[in-house]
Amino acid sequence: MILTEYQVVEAPPTVFYIPNFITQSEEQLILNKVYSVPKPKWTYLSHRRLQDYGGVPHIKGMIPEKIPAWLQDFMNRIDDLYIFENCNPNQVLVNEYLPGQGIMPHTDGPLFHPIVTTISCGSHTILEFLENNEKRQKVCRLLLEPRSLVVIKDDMYSKYLHSIQDIKADIVSDCLNLQQCNKKYHTDEAINRETRISLTIRNVPKVLKIKLF
Repeated sequence: MILTEYQVVEAPPTVFYIPNFITQSEEQLILNKVYSVPKPKWTYLSHRRLQDYGGVPHIKGMIPEKIPAWLQDFMNRIDDLYIFENCNPNQVLVNEYLPGQGIMPHTDGPLFHPIVTTISCGSHTILEFLENNEKRQKVCRLLLEPRSLVVIKDDMYSKYLHSIQDIKADIVSDCLNLQQCNKKYHTDEAINRETRISLTIRNVPKVLKIKLF
């Protein structure tokens, strides 16, 4: 697989979108593993819940934790695309989004190597990019289908905010990557959201030598 073949050229630099990066059986494996963990593994926020693997990023450095083998397999597959340049992915954030749940405009910030990759499972969503100023004008939107991989770097990582709206259905007609999607969508077609699990796979450069098991 050659990553450059999947660039969304209409977007600012740089976004890659790969439909069907994982199979349906792999998607089901991920969902089964995510929902089989003990309840304390979840961190509960006001509008969603999440799990951290590899450690919790911190300004003073991440205390590394052993990553489960099933999850490491997907990290290795992304690493094989040479996305992270001279480093390797070492941290995964698992987010659960119920229909109607999203995330406010933000940047991932300096705790991470400025490249982020996300696998979507269970449902689609629309990722919106906004100007990082008071007006927050829309830059572009991407449709993230189930089983897809999106890669964000350069200006799209550091210059613009990204967000997911708190809505239960999406109109997809203005998404820049529709021609690269697995399905064909009608103009102004509304797609209902279901529960989505996202695996956000990144590199945390500052890692402490101590380990937790």
